[in-house]
Formats: sequence, C-alpha cells, structure tokens
Amino acid sequence: MHPTEKAIFTAVQQANKILVITHVGPDGDALGSLTAVGVALRQMGKDATLLCDDSVPERFSYLPLANQIQPPNENRATRYDLLIAVDCGDETRMGQSYASLPHAVPTIINIDHHVTNTYFGDIQHVVPDAVSATEILYDLFKHNGLTITTDLAMCLLTGVVTDTLGFRTVGVTSKTLRIASELMDAGADLPLITMQGLSIKPFSTVQLWQIGLNNMRLEDGLIWTKINNAQREAIGYNNTSTGGLVNFLGNVNRAAISAVLLEMGDGTVRVGFRCNPPYSVSELALNLGGGGHPLASGCSLEGPLDKVETLVVGMAKETIQQQQANFSQD
Repeated sequence: MHPTEKAIFTAVQQANKILVITHVGPDGDALGSLTAVGVALRQMGKDATLLCDDSVPERFSYLPLANQIQPPNENRATRYDLLIAVDCGDETRMGQSYASLPHAVPTIINIDHHVTNTYFGDIQHVVPDAVSATEILYDLFKHNGLTITTDLAMCLLTGVVTDTLGFRTVGVTSKTLRIASELMDAGADLPLITMQGLSIKPFSTVQLWQIGLNNMRLEDGLIWTKINNAQREAIGYNNTSTGGLVNFLGNVNRAAISAVLLEMGDGTVRVGFRCNPPYSVSELALNLGGGGHPLASGCSLEGPLDKVETLVVGMAKETIQQQQANFSQD
C-alpha cells in the first residue's frame, strides 16, 4: 500500500463533515471520481457533500449520486473538516466551489493524475502514470478493503473509459484492461458507459463542430479553430468544452498539435490542446497558465479572442518547431 493511501483513509475515518470537489467543466473522469468517492464514503458510513461549479451533462445522469452533485453556494454555514479534491491539477481548477468557501478547511486531500499537478493540499496522492483519476481510486479502495459494488464499478469505469477514449490513448496498459475487466465483473456496463461517455452528443455540440470545422486552419503542423461567443450563444451551447472537437482535429494526419479556442460569455477564452506522440502539449499549456497531460492539456485566457488566437497559434507553432528540433537530435 502506498503511504498516502493509509493517510487518506485515516483522515477520512477521523472526519465528520467531508466535502468532495472536482474541476470546472467536468468530464467523465471528473464526475466518475466525484461520485465514486461519494459512494465509497457512504459505504464507510460517512456523509459527504459533492460540489462542482458546472452542472452534470445529461449523458452522465446514469452515474450514482449524479443528482446529488451541488453547485457552489456562498452562503453555506457548514464548517467542513476535510476536503477531497479529485482530478484537479491545481486549486483554481476547483473554481468557486472552493474559492467561495466561507471557512478554511483544515485538511485537504489531493487525488489526481495530471503531470502538471501543483501538489497542493496536505495529503497529495498524485499518480501521473495512471490513465485516469478513477484508476487511482480503484487501487485506493481495493487496498483499503472496500467492496467494489455495481454502483462503485459504474463510477470507476466511467473515468477509465472516457479518459482513455475507449482504451485508445498512450498510457493504457494491461493493468488498465485488468481493472476494467474486474469492474465489469462487479457489474459495470461497458457498452452503456462507452455510448453515453464517448458517442452520444447533443445536437448543439454537432452544430458547434460545424462552426469549428468551417473556421478550421492548418499551418506548420498546427490545426486549430476558434468559435466566438456570439456563434456559441446563437446555437444555445452552454458547455465550457467543445465535446471532443479538439480530439477530432488531432486525428488529422498532417497535424502535430490541435487547438480549439472557445470564447465564453465573460470574454475569457477556453483553449483545449491535443497532440500525437512524440509531441507534448503539457508544457505549452503550463506556459499559458494552464496544465494537463503530455497529449491532452488546456488553459483559460483573458480575451479578446483574436489576441488569444495570435498568442496561442504563435506559441503552438514554436512548440512544434522546438520539439521537432529535439527529435532530430535524439
């Protein structure tokens, strides 16, 4: 057992009021991790409050406790004695759910798999080699003797499937497949999770892709597109991510790096990056104030959109050139 795994369970056992938070604009791993911790805590006889700045996308409504995930509320009077952050590379990723807490939480546990994690909190259980945060939780639960119920298995497999794009990303190992197999043995429905987590898309997402593909450009190994706030609002698209468009663009055979710039209502621009090995985008995102994984990262920048586009395109092209030079030396 990893030393921090024991420390986590000790902290949980000693806590009375527990708060669990995941990142803004939650994906399948964020929501799978959040609900998995909620289910596990209940199994241990603990009650917990689950928070996320953004609402649960309808396609993930099958997750146990999905209907109990709350938005941040600045008027909360509850004093929590333990906070568990899941799938958050840094404190800002928790958004207002953390920033608006009226009272400081004495103990913070940081469970994550992002290589750019800032190691915030009091107990840091960061495993960059894990393909998802739920893979880390699976080991944590197994090592501490928790029963993997069907509910728990559904939460955990959701994170594994969505973060690996259906077991297709670099980093997937035989261990990943063994975990998936055990979760299926425990009752997790792989076809349902794959359909809901990866395939199903709202019509507005497809309309967004239409706009993005119309604006798409490919230069010097970089494929990118931008979508402004007026275009986003015209189709009623309210999400902070583009529903996989950046992955789609990243599959273009002439692209080293793909980027999608999405302007939000407050003028900020959400930027998603993807790349294909041996390229990496984690340092690019980090230099822009964001973070993530070598093959999938992102950041949020202050507008206007055209200024952000110039900055991002320039830095991304530079990254491609630098990395190509490094490859030729190796």
